[in-house]
Amino acid sequence: QAQLVESGGGSVQSGGSLRLSCAASGLTYSNYCMGWFRQAPGKEHEGVAAVDSDGTTSYVDSVKGRFTISQDSAKNTLYLQMNNLKPEDTAMYYCAADPALIGHCSASQILIIHPDYGGYWGQGTQVTVSS
Repeated sequence: QAQLVESGGGSVQSGGSLRLSCAASGLTYSNYCMGWFRQAPGKEHEGVAAVDSDGTTSYVDSVKGRFTISQDSAKNTLYLQMNNLKPEDTAMYYCAADPALIGHCSASQILIIHPDYGGYWGQGTQVTVSS
């Protein structure tokens, strides 16, 4: 059974940086669409960033130029480098993976990943940005 474990969240001031990590066990990143989504209190889930098996990346418009998704295949770890953080980035961030989305992997498609349909989620890590 695959498992995703996020880390790296925390509290920062506006303009600060954080790097989230997602360590995977039981799956090989090269065979999956991987990404991050977030949920802020009172708001719907939002796909943030994704990386396809061929390395193609995708971002929601609100984080373009500030966030970078990457992966270390040797460590089987996915990262989200977040720079110039804003209060509106405050949310619980989740890592997600799904083999069925290879070739169709995008920040918006991350939202359809669900454990009941062959996908995987982590437990989430909280990011809080104060003004």
